[in-house]
Amino acid sequence: MYDWANSAFSTTVIAVFLGPYLASLAADAAAAAGTGTLSVLGWAVQPESVFVYATSLSVGLQVFFLPILGAIADYSHLRKRMLQVFATIGALATAALWFVQGDLWWLGALLYVIANLSFGAAMVFYNAFLPDIASNDQQDRVSSYGWAMGYLGGGLLLLANLILYQLRDMLGLSGTMAVRINLASAGVWWFGFAFITWSRLRARHAARGLPAGETYLTIGFKQLGQTFREAGRFPHTLRFLLAYLIFNDGIQTVISAAASFAAAPIVRGGLGIEQGSLIQVILMIQFVAFVGALIFGRLAARFGARNVLAVSLVIWSAVVIYAYFGLNGDELVFGAMPRREFEFWLLGAAIALVMGGSQAISRSLFARMIPPGKEAEFFSIYEVSERGTSWLGPLLFGLVNDLFANLRLAILSLILFFVVGLALLVFWVNVDRAINESGRSGAAAA
Repeated sequence: MYDWANSAFSTTVIAVFLGPYLASLAADAAAAAGTGTLSVLGWAVQPESVFVYATSLSVGLQVFFLPILGAIADYSHLRKRMLQVFATIGALATAALWFVQGDLWWLGALLYVIANLSFGAAMVFYNAFLPDIASNDQQDRVSSYGWAMGYLGGGLLLLANLILYQLRDMLGLSGTMAVRINLASAGVWWFGFAFITWSRLRARHAARGLPAGETYLTIGFKQLGQTFREAGRFPHTLRFLLAYLIFNDGIQTVISAAASFAAAPIVRGGLGIEQGSLIQVILMIQFVAFVGALIFGRLAARFGARNVLAVSLVIWSAVVIYAYFGLNGDELVFGAMPRREFEFWLLGAAIALVMGGSQAISRSLFARMIPPGKEAEFFSIYEVSERGTSWLGPLLFGLVNDLFANLRLAILSLILFFVVGLALLVFWVNVDRAINESGRSGAAAA
């Protein structure tokens, strides 16, 4: 149910509304300045790059904070309480996006950084519960059901948002007002449904007190230092983590940049898709991804988690290649929409089938490789590159877009992450050895 709660942020805020909305506000500000670009600390920034740079900044902060928070959580056994704190901060920052309008694009970027940082922190403690609540042979299934529930919950809110946006004229709302309401609704949804998790989830260990003269911060650094010193004992876990950090950068950047790519003008390499049509595509993706996550859980049980994950990365590579070479036709399909928009629907369906599955299987596979008692620490590093929190991918995407002023080249550049991540996963990671090294022997064959 926490997946159900926080996925509203992933869908309504990250995947659909905030990227194009910030780009629109930033473009108006750039036009008013007469430059066509924004000046941020003396750096000329394209309006479409504001969102991806904000994503990159939020993850840069996570690189520092999340491992320390994870170490504190593992030592103190306060995972549930820390989940509550950061989920609340993230939900409130999301709800505050209501106030972003006019020339306040910078406030939207700031609130997004806070919300995305808190989203990532809360996910660390949430994911760390997976080994506690599911046995080794059930973690693929449980993780897949969690992702599926997230897509369903996020999809239902997005459906309500789509209805509101499409009926905005009838309701007497401007487009800006409708977007602001929808952004705030994600925060309310996240905060409200999180109470179900908080009321039902039980911590396995009593809170642990501090030694004399210590603080949780000093303990966190010591705990983290000890983990780094012991890291050499888990080489294949670290190898999988490296592969994941690389290929997931590509996945998350595609997800976070898809809306901006689709909505951007054709002359800038985008598709020029209208906001209402874009929301329909993203909504379709949510419900197809619900089915895809469940299917991948079953496939992993039959063919092995690593094999299924590798196939998903091949499909991701094909997606970015087609995004560059295809999606060009202007002729009408079925007499209703341009061919490029129809093909974007098909591409979205392909993404949906592998999106939830690749993420769910990655999470459960990694959970079996973590040494007991280090769950939050290892998941803190894992979360640095989790949903919408990648930093290398958005940075590369933004740089390519700024250098060439072409979003298609920016999308194509992401294939680097899928190819390298796939090669590491297939040729460098031994899953059985990683499980044995972690001390979680007896896991089902991966």
